Amino acid sequence: MARNKEKLLSIGKDLEDAYGIRTWACPCDLSVKDAALELYVFTEERGLSVDVLINNAGFGDAGPFMDRPWQKQYEMVQVNIAALMQLTHLYLKPMTERGYGKVLNLSSVAAFSAGPDMSVYYASKAFVMSFSEALAEEVKGTGVTVTALCPGPTATGFEKAADMGMGSRMFRRAASPSKVAEDGIRAMEKGRVLVYEGAFTKLASVGSRIAPRFLTRRLARSMNR
Repeated sequence: MARNKEKLLSIGKDLEDAYGIRTWACPCDLSVKDAALELYVFTEERGLSVDVLINNAGFGDAGPFMDRPWQKQYEMVQVNIAALMQLTHLYLKPMTERGYGKVLNLSSVAAFSAGPDMSVYYASKAFVMSFSEALAEEVKGTGVTVTALCPGPTATGFEKAADMGMGSRMFRRAASPSKVAEDGIRAMEKGRVLVYEGAFTKLASVGSRIAPRFLTRRLARSMNR
């Protein structure tokens, strides 16, 4: 699932050729209300049983909240929070009824503190982490697991889309997307609830519990510039 149909079809074809499987492509803009329902209907109409749900879509935006376009902030909440919630709501109950399923939600090191100059993004990732932890406890014993993956800066082009500029301090040693994805999948398969991916994230998770909040938010602001 993504907005670019041609890219989806190309990736699907590569996977089919490499692994002898069948793929389905559903172009979808999750910044639009109820787009997640469109995806659910797509899978239901084709009789596709979704045993693994990976909520990976998301984006950020840099700069003081009052100076950034309102529409982009709204769409960020829609993609990072509302669509993730709706997809999880639609697929989680069928998983529990079958007695098997796995949900992997992409949170971030940003979840550990407030994030001046990226306030909505940081808040959205804090939601994802808390939401995932709660659901993991709710479905315990059903055969379904929920995992929150919290990576640090990753070389996905995130900083460019967020208008951070290529000189942003936190992306100078960004992790490989494939490494983050592999670690996340392994953790999901093991049924882990929280995954702090990478040394930077593990250190930040400890620091956020020890350091006073005023210090963590000042550090976050310096990193976001």
